[in-house]
Order: sequence, then C-alpha cells, then structure tokens
Amino acid sequence: MKHRFFLEFAGLALAASTLGACASHPESHTPLAGLTAPHGTDAAAWSAARRFASLSFGRIAYVERGAGDAALFLHGAPLNGFQWRGAFDRLCDVRRCIAPDFMGLGYSDVPEAQPLDAAAQADMLAALLDSLGVSQVDIVASDSGGAVAQLFLVKFPQRVRTLLLTNCDTEPNSPPPKVMPVIELARAGTLAAATAAWLTDPDLARSTLGNAAFQNPAILTDEVIETYAAPLVSTPKRQAQYHAFHTAFVPNPLAGIEAKLLRTNVPVRIVWGQSDDIFPNEDAHYLDRTLPGSRGIRFVPGGKLFFQEENPDIIAEEALRLWKAP
Repeated sequence: MKHRFFLEFAGLALAASTLGACASHPESHTPLAGLTAPHGTDAAAWSAARRFASLSFGRIAYVERGAGDAALFLHGAPLNGFQWRGAFDRLCDVRRCIAPDFMGLGYSDVPEAQPLDAAAQADMLAALLDSLGVSQVDIVASDSGGAVAQLFLVKFPQRVRTLLLTNCDTEPNSPPPKVMPVIELARAGTLAAATAAWLTDPDLARSTLGNAAFQNPAILTDEVIETYAAPLVSTPKRQAQYHAFHTAFVPNPLAGIEAKLLRTNVPVRIVWGQSDDIFPNEDAHYLDRTLPGSRGIRFVPGGKLFFQEENPDIIAEEALRLWKAP
C-alpha cells in the first residue's frame, strides 16, 4: 500500500515544494480473440456506479458489475478501484467484478479509530464479501493490494479460487526501500499536502507519479488525477487516515508469511511490469518459487508499477487463461 509511484515523487515534487455493455517462466502471448471494450468507462460512469456497504469497519466504497462467479480487484496506492475500469470493461461478461476502495484510500469512509494495516484490510474484504453474498473469489491484485491479497489467501484460503498477482509487495521486499521516503512524509504529516498539489497542478502529477509508475504518463488525465487525489485530501480526517495507511506498513506486514504461502495450493498467475524498479523482477521470481500453485510469470516489456491501467487487455487475457485452466 505504499506510494510506489511516490518513488520519484518524494524526491522531485517534495523537493520543489460507461460502464460498458454488461451491467516461473517469462512468456509472451498472442491476445485472445473476443476481448473487446466498445465503451471505455470514464470517471463519471465509475462514480455513478459506486455503492457503499455498511460494515463494522465503516462505509466501504465499491463498484460491482457483471454476474456469475465473483472476481475481486484490489488496487494500489494512492489509487482506488477506478484503477480496474479497463479490466471491468473486458471481463464483466464472464465474472461478477467487484472493486472496493481500501480503508484510508479512495472513497471508503471509516471511523477515526479504525486500524488501517494490511491485516485489517483483509478482514474488511471478508466482511464485504459476506455482505454481498460472495463465498469465493478470483483475486486480481496490484501493488499494496497484492500484500493484502497474500494475507487474505493465508487467512481465508477456502475463499480464494485463483490469484493473479501483478507488481506488489513480497515478504523480502515490504516496504520497498524506495517507498521509505514516502512513509517518512506520512509520519511527518506532509504527504497529504504534497498530494493535494496535484489537484492544482496536474502536470506535476504526470511528471512525478506518471513518470515513476506509468510507461505513458499521459494516461493521468486531469479527471483521473481528480478521481485518485481528491478523496485523499478532502477532510482533515481523510488526510490523517491517508498518512496512517502508509505508516501502517512499518513493520513489514508480510513478515513470516512465506511458510504459510508455501502451504497454499490455489492456482496463481504472476504478471509483472518488467521496467518497474520499485518491485523489481526478482520479486516476481520469488513469488513464482514460493507459491506452489504458480503457473509461471508473464513479464510486460516496458511496464512499470501501474501497467495494469495502461494495458487492461493483458490483465483480461491472463485472467481468462487462469480462470479457464483446469
């Protein structure tokens, strides 16, 4: 959940101051036939579809689309479920796609005293699924969402049908060294102010977050930046929780998880942005070695931390392969 994208943001920025038609081995693949997204979901459509589940954790924001077996999409930081809009466009005809916003990020609204650590996030997801009548899911996860996915898997193994992991935390690399400056900003109480600057200067977001985490920073349009940044800084409580979200990643939330992962057996696919230097390629190999159900790695040339948002076709291709595999 660490601001991976802040990797360069901490050094640069701080230094300077719809919904569509439906309601261990590197590899390359030809795109699957039939993957089309005639209508790209925009921020307005995503916002209109947002619902809230009233749980003991608070009011958890989520977007749901499609029917049938459920797929749970877990976003990174400082993003929210909107990260998965392209995947929804392509997969909602084969899955009941659900994208929640983590506590402390996005549009979820939780009490001031609510713990925001990764283990609490995993428990929140279980409660959310219960409220939606979902017993088992295919998980697709990114960044800090991948840490939560691993914790969810070992705590609720019977609830995970398959797991697709993209660039994310691993036990040996959580939090990554390049994220520690961001955690220090959160500890100092200045991270929210730095994020708020994106709202008045979107080019700053593109030159920092964009350059650090995307192959093409132009994907961060003004409306995308607004969708991600605005809820994080909207009130003093949200700013404090935004900081708390990050500081909860020290100490390592995945400490000791390897032995438990080695005992899992769910089918896993690893899809990794090859040019990410926050979660380098060794992290993908580590997961491939550690997860007994791994069906290998697909590296995405040029892909950085948030390649999933730029390349939803790749996510859809790999998810369909994993879900259809015997």
